[in-house]
Amino acid sequence: MPHSAPDFRHRAQLTELMDEPCTRDQLRGCLSGLATLNRWTFAYRPVLHWLDTLVDNAPSDIMQSLRAQAEPLRILDVACGYGDGLRRIEKWANSRRIAVELIGLDINSDAIAIAGEASPAASRIRWIAADVFQYSPPHPVHLVVSSLFTHHLSENEIVRFLQWMELHAKLGWFVNDLSRAPIPYHFLRVFGRLARLHPFVQHDGPVSIARSFVPEDWQRMCAAAGLSDADVEIQSFKPARLCVGRRKPLRQSVHA
Repeated sequence: MPHSAPDFRHRAQLTELMDEPCTRDQLRGCLSGLATLNRWTFAYRPVLHWLDTLVDNAPSDIMQSLRAQAEPLRILDVACGYGDGLRRIEKWANSRRIAVELIGLDINSDAIAIAGEASPAASRIRWIAADVFQYSPPHPVHLVVSSLFTHHLSENEIVRFLQWMELHAKLGWFVNDLSRAPIPYHFLRVFGRLARLHPFVQHDGPVSIARSFVPEDWQRMCAAAGLSDADVEIQSFKPARLCVGRRKPLRQSVHA
């Protein structure tokens, strides 16, 4: 774990243990620990809030099509990790009576295997091991989401990812990541030890915050990706979440 606080004016150039070679058992423990931390910190709330808002503002013909199950709403979760976020979206869709086709994508084949193992037998989520930049969806994807992924990327890679989502997401996309600030950084350093979280999580949690973003970062990167301020919404959620959402005009059909 880092012993000195980074300069929060800039993204830290630090390495996370989960990005280094490790065994599947080590990765499973790390991802399971992250899922526990996600539950404790209401980490699914930003994505679910965005989905609620998008659906609540969708034209009636689109919602009728979805609820008639004429065609599922395809949602792609990039860098799905343990899959806990996508499983939560599956519950959301069931409660809304919305037909969905859910795909979890991760470059790490061990993570994909672990996500499958952690999913109930009744789940219909498809898990795919692939690099997002090499992945071409076989069917049109309506929504792309990602959680705690972009802080692992360089700024140029994030701009490329924004462009990839803009190209492939028919209705919109949502990035759920962290806010770079000293208070959550120091809190998580202490809390991780007290809660006896997995050693990887104790190290990577504060590092993730140091590698994450402030609104000006997202404004700059979205502009570099060709998106205007009017195209995206940058929104904070407590605790320590900074998210970017893009909703395309919804008058188009989900069959597009």
